[in-house]
Amino acid sequence: MKVILLGPQRRPTLDAVAASLALDGPVATITAGWQERESADSELSELLDGRDVNLTLYQRWLDVQERDPEFATAERLTRDVLDDVQEIYLLRLDHALRAVDEISRLGDNGSYRADELTEAIAAVRELDATHLRRVNGIRGEFYARLQPHRRPLVAEHRAEIERLLGEAVAVVIAGGHVGVLTDTLHLFNVAPFLRSPVIAWSAGAMALTDRILLFHDRAPQGPGRPEVYGAGLSVLRNLVALPHARARLLLDDVPRMALFARRLAPVLPVLLENGARVDTGTDGACPAGTMVLAEDGRVTALAAR
Repeated sequence: MKVILLGPQRRPTLDAVAASLALDGPVATITAGWQERESADSELSELLDGRDVNLTLYQRWLDVQERDPEFATAERLTRDVLDDVQEIYLLRLDHALRAVDEISRLGDNGSYRADELTEAIAAVRELDATHLRRVNGIRGEFYARLQPHRRPLVAEHRAEIERLLGEAVAVVIAGGHVGVLTDTLHLFNVAPFLRSPVIAWSAGAMALTDRILLFHDRAPQGPGRPEVYGAGLSVLRNLVALPHARARLLLDDVPRMALFARRLAPVLPVLLENGARVDTGTDGACPAGTMVLAEDGRVTALAAR
């Protein structure tokens, strides 16, 4: 399956990308991340020459909330558990990253100190991996217990979505709230029905990966700690999508970025800036020229394999 990741669409490139694919038929669109504004997609429709068919995943999720109170209650309780787990993870993450920061500031004083820094970064990496497994386990237990595919209302929506995706010549996934977007994509089991080319940006790009990372070095309250949120559809593996990278990351702070990239390794940090277009291969790999954050902390173009 072809996946195209784009940079932010404040200055749209979607129309040119769609034109390059010579699309001839309906284009399924997913704007659930916009939440209450899901249907405010006239500009998106114009960029797609009116070929768009909105899957209305957010409205379908609201329908399930209203008409299946047992499911809605269980989902809220699971969200409360996930919020608690995230809070504890952030507390532990802060302590682990403080250790990395302190060791890094000591500077080079022989190989033993480099080894200590490597071990401290490895501890953060393991904490991230453990948290991701825990979140996936909680979500998996929820789905095993509630069995959405056996609930008539959810099954009805899933069947309609499968039909629409089967008719689509492409799928477009917009940005917005990545948590809401990911929840709706999972609930309606979108991943198995994605067979046409997928075009995604911002939260939509993040939601296609197997590791969603929240990050913001330029938040009003000061630089935050990049945090693992959970798994998206896992259509793309072993990469982290970083939309608005220059606006959200202190890319000029090379030592800081080096620690960030080393924490993520071997996962590839892909920078999705304005005008970016990344056409992944059939194996989900990024092509040569993709802008990434190297382990030395510098922005670089991915070399040919």
